[in-house]
Amino acid sequence: MSSESQVADSVDESADELIGGTKLALDVSIQSTGPCKRHVRVRIPAADIEKFRESSLKEFAVGAVVPGFRAGKVPSALVQRRYKNELADQVRQKLLMTSLEQIAEDNKLDPINEPDFDFESLVVPDNGDFEYEFDVEVRPEFDLPTYAGLKIKRPIKAVGEEDIDNYLLRFQSQFASGTTVDGPVEAGMQVIAEVDFVRNGELLRHLHHQPLELKAITRFPDAELVGLDKLLLGAKAGDELKTTVSISSEAEFVEMRGEIVDVVIKVEEVQVRSNPELNNEFAEKVGFESIEDLRDEVRSMLDRQVVFQQRQETRKQVLLQITASATWDLPESMVSRQVENALRREILEMRQAGFTAEEVRARENEIRQRSITTTRQALKEHFVLDKIATLENIEVTPIDIEAEIQSMALQSGETPRRLRARLTKTGMLDNLEAQIRERKAVDHILKYAEFEDIASPPVPTVDVQSIPIAICGNAALTSDVDEHDDSDEETTN
Repeated sequence: MSSESQVADSVDESADELIGGTKLALDVSIQSTGPCKRHVRVRIPAADIEKFRESSLKEFAVGAVVPGFRAGKVPSALVQRRYKNELADQVRQKLLMTSLEQIAEDNKLDPINEPDFDFESLVVPDNGDFEYEFDVEVRPEFDLPTYAGLKIKRPIKAVGEEDIDNYLLRFQSQFASGTTVDGPVEAGMQVIAEVDFVRNGELLRHLHHQPLELKAITRFPDAELVGLDKLLLGAKAGDELKTTVSISSEAEFVEMRGEIVDVVIKVEEVQVRSNPELNNEFAEKVGFESIEDLRDEVRSMLDRQVVFQQRQETRKQVLLQITASATWDLPESMVSRQVENALRREILEMRQAGFTAEEVRARENEIRQRSITTTRQALKEHFVLDKIATLENIEVTPIDIEAEIQSMALQSGETPRRLRARLTKTGMLDNLEAQIRERKAVDHILKYAEFEDIASPPVPTVDVQSIPIAICGNAALTSDVDEHDDSDEETTN
């Protein structure tokens, strides 16, 4: 082992002890620079710096190997010259770590992320005090509302044969085949088209050989095209149709929000869509021994969705009541960073409940179009639930996470090991843990709630086709990426 490695090991072994046992005479100034933002100025006196230098020098001297000297017997002056840069780096690191920890403790700062400063640009002077400053985002300060004894209306629904039939009809449509026909588009048909999205003569997006269904709403991640069913009706192969679409006011590309975009549709084919016959052969193709087994699985899935909807509705009521007084602001930068995180968590919940890929995509497109508003509310809910979980000593155990992964794997047909690998790869494992903790907090609140059972309202039929491609930018849907990007994952049997 080299002398440098020995020195590094000595630094690592002693750092925690030094940091834990050292109290600095800090001069700290903290200013509020916006919602959940603080600007911190710190001055560490020269006397404290000197203590750290002496301590670090002793550590280096123990492991230093210099020709002509026995280990541990190298003169301090020689060690200081030989390891000048390493010593300076260690002193700087220890001063920062110790001072930041002390600032958080002494000033009750609860940072959300790491301080924003350039570590490498900071230089501890050879003489005099060491001063540095940084910006940091902190958790909002607020008083918790009363959350015991909330009055909650709980929707109740029994899954019937008609519900199973309707689900199977939607499920079959995912396997429908298209047959080209001559003549105009009629109800129930679809077209294959080239689609251009143009603004001020500039092509924003081209969709090649895109299937377009006769739906009242065609939903993209950043826009909704309304009335395509009426526009396509009566069209024939070779026709060129034109309309416009307004980009969502919360689209990812800020400069495009609210902009009107021209849509040019060139019809290539008119097709009749035919669902496969619902029989034992179809059931076997999708992994079931018989149509009865498929219906049993659908019933079980719909029961889970009823529980999901019930949980979502009661959760919504809980969150509305406990965040009614959450009038504090959040910085736009924080909200923007959390948009994708919040979206992934809702997709995760929908998959756990067994929703189809098309239903997940439709929900994702809807969320993306109002992502800023929903994420701001989701963050407030997170902070309130996190504070309740902390107050009630609610924690997530490894057993909780494994049980959730086992359940999700069973529903998705994956092995738990493969699912865990995918969640880790896509950064959703931390989301899962946070989701479980928040759910436990909601469950704790519901344990003491007063319930009134009501009939679940019928789920409205939404005539929507979801296309997982944004008109502006290159964003693909999270649900599609997560479902299909398994190239680096381990394959298990």
